[in-house]
Amino acid sequence: MHYSADGALSDLKQTRSAEAEYASGEAIAAAVGRAIRTSRAKRGMTRRQLAHASGTSERYLAQIEAGAGNPTVVILAAIAAALELPIIDLLPRPSGRSAAMTRILDLIGRTPADELSRIVELIEAGSGTVAASDRARRITLIGLRGAGKSTLGRKLAAELGFPFIELDRLVEQDYGAPIPDLVEMAGLTTFRRYERACLERVIDQQEAAVIATAGGIVSNAETFALLLRRSHSVWIKARPEQHMTRVMQQGDFRPMARNREAMADLKAILEARAPDYARAHVELDTLDDTVERSCEKLVQIARRCFAASRSQRGAPGDDRGTA
Repeated sequence: MHYSADGALSDLKQTRSAEAEYASGEAIAAAVGRAIRTSRAKRGMTRRQLAHASGTSERYLAQIEAGAGNPTVVILAAIAAALELPIIDLLPRPSGRSAAMTRILDLIGRTPADELSRIVELIEAGSGTVAASDRARRITLIGLRGAGKSTLGRKLAAELGFPFIELDRLVEQDYGAPIPDLVEMAGLTTFRRYERACLERVIDQQEAAVIATAGGIVSNAETFALLLRRSHSVWIKARPEQHMTRVMQQGDFRPMARNREAMADLKAILEARAPDYARAHVELDTLDDTVERSCEKLVQIARRCFAASRSQRGAPGDDRGTA
């Protein structure tokens, strides 16, 4: 059988093309799996919870997260809905386009035509730049559960003479049940809706306050954006081991309940949320500090934030006060 050099070269090109296409498909599957894992960890969801919420088997979801699955658009849409994300957030982005730009384009694409002119006006007016004075004297503490937000928040509020507000407690009051029951009966989406409503109410009613938030508040882009716009945010940082110790001391293993790999899950959650936590206006690392020393630092941070607000308003005043 005669086999020409041209024929061999053609077969080689076809083989390389098929290999490149296969590699590209593998890369896409891996990127989708990684996006789902990160989004799930960011929300503190177990794989079982996500599987139940999306109507997908836990085994198949594990394959997808490992990059070994090939989900249909319908399944991917169900997973995205359970994560409260547009499906595009689970797909690899075109090179050169940032996550923020992808999000903006997606939101604009879903905006009714009659509202686009208003969005243009907001962008042209530079709505992304918020004056410190718009944050008034509201200090919001963010960070993973066990960071010390409640402990430090109460002490800071007492020092400043401000009310101390825990959003989780407001949610429980509004819903009429503990948060674990709310999540179990109504789901995370309902919890996030209550959380947003409570934050809006606090901002409307309190000119000055110390607010402690749930660790997963960063998982809702709109709620977190509101928090950043209308309060001085502080990321209370600690090591994973410190988080775990404090959570165990509180007798609350949420969201790691019944999970044998609690520390691994906690580290994954912290890693997934860290980029959002880092958007806070100030970071306070509590490593190797006593509660008293951390509180002293936090008071100094608060006073600097208030000074910045006053300088933008051009009005003198005392840092201390009540709502």
